[in-house]
Amino acid sequence: MNKIIYLYLLFFAFETQSHEFNPAHLVINESKVEAFSYDATWMYPFKNIGKRAEVIFPENCLSSPEKPYIQGKYLVEKIKLNCAQSLKGSTLSIINLSVLTDALVTINFKNDTFEGLVNLQKTEINIPVQKQYYPTSYLNLGVSHLFDGLDHILFIFGLLFCISGFINIIKTITAFTIAHSITLGLSVFNIISLPQGTVEALIALTIVYLALEIGRSDLKIKTPWMMAFGFGLLHGLGFASALVDIGISNNQMFLSLLFFNIGIELAQIALIPIPLFLIYLSKRLYLSNHLKILASYSIGGMGFYWFIDRVIGMIQ
Repeated sequence: MNKIIYLYLLFFAFETQSHEFNPAHLVINESKVEAFSYDATWMYPFKNIGKRAEVIFPENCLSSPEKPYIQGKYLVEKIKLNCAQSLKGSTLSIINLSVLTDALVTINFKNDTFEGLVNLQKTEINIPVQKQYYPTSYLNLGVSHLFDGLDHILFIFGLLFCISGFINIIKTITAFTIAHSITLGLSVFNIISLPQGTVEALIALTIVYLALEIGRSDLKIKTPWMMAFGFGLLHGLGFASALVDIGISNNQMFLSLLFFNIGIELAQIALIPIPLFLIYLSKRLYLSNHLKILASYSIGGMGFYWFIDRVIGMIQ
């Protein structure tokens, strides 16, 4: 019976993909010379299935798009806008977005910046007349990034299977948070840099390592917070890749980075009770060993598959 379960988990691992976090990004910069003139850049992930999403500008604007070109993971289109009045107080929309793709909208005016988030449910965005003080859209992006990143979720789940005691859990999660915050900031500010493919492959290896630790005997890791800190530095580079790809094109870079990180932490906090409840329930039902074996094989299988898949992607 156990062999059947293990074969099923291995098959499940090969059928599981880690969804890449590639939001679309519309950046509009107001001209400092011409009145009501703007330069827009529309970045849309070219691997998305279906029709490419389209930006609908306000009726009082005349748009002159250039021929799109591929840059990294995105199809980039430069657009010149000449409007009869300021974009402040107007409405723009983005149509044909896919279910898996949100669109971040950044408008850099002469003296302030506006940001908003558009998705399949909310296709229109109202640009306020008054100044926007906080880049809350990056908080939503941080939440989406963690929820869409199954590899990061499995790593957090795996950590909790290797820890005993509430204090150790707090120390370990805090260490992971501090570590990925450090490399997230350093990477976004171009202080350190590693190829994204290499980072993603190494992140998959951290998942495999955790799976091996889960499958050990009842012995727990003596200093889990040190391991979490070390691996957190690597995961921070993975978090940063999402922001580097779309760019933080505004005048509030520090706040945008802070809100993105807060979004990641809120998503982590929301997820932590799930494995803790499963661990508690398994102990009550005397099934903790079965749960450890199930977690070890499923997490390890997916981690190993992602590692092979990402290494192949680097070679091709």
